Amino acid sequence: MKENLNVLIEKRNSEVFLRPRLKIDLKDGSEEILERFSNEFKSDDCRFLGNIVDGHVFISVSKKDEHFWSPQLHLEIIGKTRRTSLLKGLFGPKPQVWTLFMFIHFVIGISFFGFAIMLFSKLSLKESILLPLIMMVFLPLFWVLLYFLGKVGRATGKDQMKDLHDFMIKVINH
Repeated sequence: MKENLNVLIEKRNSEVFLRPRLKIDLKDGSEEILERFSNEFKSDDCRFLGNIVDGHVFISVSKKDEHFWSPQLHLEIIGKTRRTSLLKGLFGPKPQVWTLFMFIHFVIGISFFGFAIMLFSKLSLKESILLPLIMMVFLPLFWVLLYFLGKVGRATGKDQMKDLHDFMIKVINH
């Protein structure tokens, strides 16, 4: 077995984000790293599902371990030179969950502006402003609730995130 001289220095972004990112400089070429992931996904004892497309590696938990908040790890492996590469990673929910979450945020944002316009109109016409005023208070509170719901979801999938991270480290250090 070849001696691996990779010293991994992982750069992570702030813990505030719902979709944590990481960067790792690698002392192996991108083709070699992609080949390692490919071989690992083909092995019978691999606990994760994986897909490789044009230098991008998508890793998710197995169907039997999957739940609504299960994370997915998206890796992009960029060749810097023939013998070095940069790995960029992004943890996030399954695309369907993320799309639903973003759609709900979009609807809340558009509704907020709609009720702001309604509030201004009703003030100008000297009509009752009760409904738009209630909605102008309720929608930001709902938005904050969604943020904390996302944090709860991320915490629910934290063990699986760690498993995905450990799997990634194992493969790139192999």
